[in-house]
Amino acid sequence: MTQQPATATPLSKEMQDCVQACMACHSVCEETMSSCLQMGGQAQMQIMRAVMDCAEMTRMCADMMMRRSPLSAEMCAMCAKACDMCAEACMSMPDDTQMMRCAEACRRCAEMCRSMSAATM
Repeated sequence: MTQQPATATPLSKEMQDCVQACMACHSVCEETMSSCLQMGGQAQMQIMRAVMDCAEMTRMCADMMMRRSPLSAEMCAMCAKACDMCAEACMSMPDDTQMMRCAEACRRCAEMCRSMSAATM
């Protein structure tokens, strides 16, 4: 297996921040799924679906940026959309602390992904 040269261009600060926001969001979404499962019937399927989609998208988006995929900008746009949907779904349970943490992480990630999707990578 050939390794990339050590002189590979490092990710820009904006990209690094976006990758971190994606990973943080992914992690909170995973915790939120666990929280939803513990609630049982009370957690609506719509919320679970949004949280699961967001968890998958943020992980994939971070991976694609780190490997400098030519699809990164489009992936960031999709990821922002998934994060927006998840934040909205979580906001339907404003009394749940975990849901509010998730909505906040999603909003931050969506914002960073939107700016990355507009940037030329």
